[in-house]
Amino acid sequence: MVKIVQRRSLGIQSVYDIGLAQDHNFLIAEGWVAANCFNKSHSTAYGYVTYQTAYLKANYPVEYMAALLTANSGDQDKVQKYIATALSMGIEVEPPDINRSGVDFTPLDQNILFGLSAVRNLGQGAIEAILAARAEDGNFTSLAELCDRVDPRVVNRRALEALIYSGALDEFDANRNQLVHDLALILEWAQSRAKDRAIGQGNLFDTISSDTDAPSSIETAPKAEPVEDFQESEKLKLEKEILGFYISNHPLREIERPARLMAPISLANLEEQPEKTTVSAIVLLTEVKPIITKKGDRMAIVQMEDLSGKAEGVVFPRSFERIGAYIEADHRLMIWGKVDRRDERVQLIVEDAEPIEEVRLVMVEIPAQDAGNIQQQQRLKEILRQQAGEDNSAKVSVIAKIQGQQKSQLVRLGAQFRVQNEHLAVQALSSAGFRASSSGLVDMKN
Repeated sequence: MVKIVQRRSLGIQSVYDIGLAQDHNFLIAEGWVAANCFNKSHSTAYGYVTYQTAYLKANYPVEYMAALLTANSGDQDKVQKYIATALSMGIEVEPPDINRSGVDFTPLDQNILFGLSAVRNLGQGAIEAILAARAEDGNFTSLAELCDRVDPRVVNRRALEALIYSGALDEFDANRNQLVHDLALILEWAQSRAKDRAIGQGNLFDTISSDTDAPSSIETAPKAEPVEDFQESEKLKLEKEILGFYISNHPLREIERPARLMAPISLANLEEQPEKTTVSAIVLLTEVKPIITKKGDRMAIVQMEDLSGKAEGVVFPRSFERIGAYIEADHRLMIWGKVDRRDERVQLIVEDAEPIEEVRLVMVEIPAQDAGNIQQQQRLKEILRQQAGEDNSAKVSVIAKIQGQQKSQLVRLGAQFRVQNEHLAVQALSSAGFRASSSGLVDMKN
């Protein structure tokens, strides 16, 4: 144990630990100098906690990720990031379930179940009432039984609609629009039954069904006329409004694999990129804020997300003039831009964009035995450079398919090998003896 006898700045001095050689140095007995001493017990404790969390993540990944999601359930950005991490680990995060979900995220055998506390408009009282009814009389079998067994003053219409939109009642009927239409009739029916029970008045159907095979009153609950389910895009939009995330599906999920190939930098990793780095990303615009400058030019600030996280983007007037028609909420775009750091925040200066349905690419097949052939590589480079144009505006990416005997590997060539026109590039490659074809991004679904 070292006793500090005085403190003073000594300028640059030789030191005897791994600290800094200046500022806040400590002069100790016999003239020894120590810089920024760090308590060993403190570092040992941090090291021990690091080891524990690493052990849990490696050996109990489902339980670890469920605990991590629960601990950060109030931070949507972190939850979305951790859900993406779970998916990359092969762990699915399932939507809430009225008969299985608890208060928090629940680890299952291989998946994680969304907790009821994360459902918006579903208060603590409503959750407690649902869990108490489930514990007392078992699982719910229908929307009518749910409304009949819980207090409608506690689990009100707003809470029930939230459960429907979140997917928590899908086992009753996968048609969420039908459940919404049924809800008004069933709530009125359930409230009437609750009043009857309050005054001690029985129900004729309950009396009959207890002694015969006649249907119970639950089975005779009113039901609306059949309606079609929501469109998939509308269903996902409503789901996100209630949960804050896309859980059952995501508008970008169907192109997850080609998205990783075409845009390897995800929004979650944007902060790790150096400033002014040019990146490409495949995103969903979730919010668009149009702005009119003092000169009367149009620009926009956008909120965007991918499967890994969220980020803010800015579309300045010069770019907005070209791509403004694409800058609308709920549009799926491939964007190109530069990383910008401002006020300790990272954003993307969007310079170009294209709807993913219009994104084209060139696929060139290369036998594995030719992949390392220097001459073949040089021929390919020369052809692609001839197709790149002179103004560096080429946007069509080239994908090399390295074909082996049993499996193949897709490799995206660098931005310097993008081409202007996929048809002319395919024609040039074919004429040179390469097997090439063109396709759209959406054609490369998972």
